[in-house]
Amino acid sequence: MDFKNRDIISIKDFSKEEINFFIHYAKKMIPYATGKKQLRILQNKILAVLFFEPSTRTRLSFETAMLRLGGNVIGFSDPTGTSQKKGESLADTIRMAAAYSDVIVIRHPQEGAARLAAEFSEIPVINAGDGAGQHPTQCLLDLFTIIMERKKIEGKNIVLVGDLKYGRTVHSLAYALSLFQANLTFVSPESLRMPKEVISSCKEFGVEPTNTTNLEKAIKDADVLYVTRIQRERFPDAEEYNKVAGCYKVTKELLKDAREELIIMHPLPRVGEIDPEVDTTPHALYFKQAFYGIPMRMALLSLILGGKKN
Repeated sequence: MDFKNRDIISIKDFSKEEINFFIHYAKKMIPYATGKKQLRILQNKILAVLFFEPSTRTRLSFETAMLRLGGNVIGFSDPTGTSQKKGESLADTIRMAAAYSDVIVIRHPQEGAARLAAEFSEIPVINAGDGAGQHPTQCLLDLFTIIMERKKIEGKNIVLVGDLKYGRTVHSLAYALSLFQANLTFVSPESLRMPKEVISSCKEFGVEPTNTTNLEKAIKDADVLYVTRIQRERFPDAEEYNKVAGCYKVTKELLKDAREELIIMHPLPRVGEIDPEVDTTPHALYFKQAFYGIPMRMALLSLILGGKKN
């Protein structure tokens, strides 16, 4: 498969075979992601990271991935220090960054910003999250995590809980998990239910998700519990946020009847939805999940920039 110079905007842009290829290639990158082996296949290549919205894991893992491959990184994590503050358009910022680098990673609070950036860029653009829209590389690392830890996705009982309305991570993931024929349960307050268009996408693959507000019941048969934060910054109304803040919390007590092999994932950051006491249980996988972002993003960068390792 040839991914050279290809944009990564939405998980829907890729087939199941292509996603499996990314996962297979990411496995090869693990010894290089840990630094146990060295790989310099992107030497002299430059990654531009344009983050118009705060991020820790996504930005740092992209930067680490590029550095582990021998490449270099430029960019910003605070748009108030850029010409956007003077009124520069997103299109012009992208044109400028494309002149300075070989690939652009963009995070933006507006849905559709990454696809717009790709239209104005002469070099590949990777969407690192656009508003409540898509987060395809998080989705790929989530799939990679499940396969690395549970060997397969097909037929697994996977529970998504939290902010399913505004959470771009779960929108991409629900689609991809359906592509792999997982059994899906969506747990959220009524006001934060998964959007109808996402559920329709699941049904296109023959997957009929279960919607519920009862986390305790849903967790009993789960192989994977994917927890998301109730995102204050996505709510147009503070009062609406206050009604649902803290509505779910994963604790040791909640896990007492869970399957022994249950893994708990979270895209992070967490703000109270997983009790720290859960960190010491064998179920907690969220920090290892964050690490898996490095080999997956190393795989993507090397494939897009034509530095594929045989």
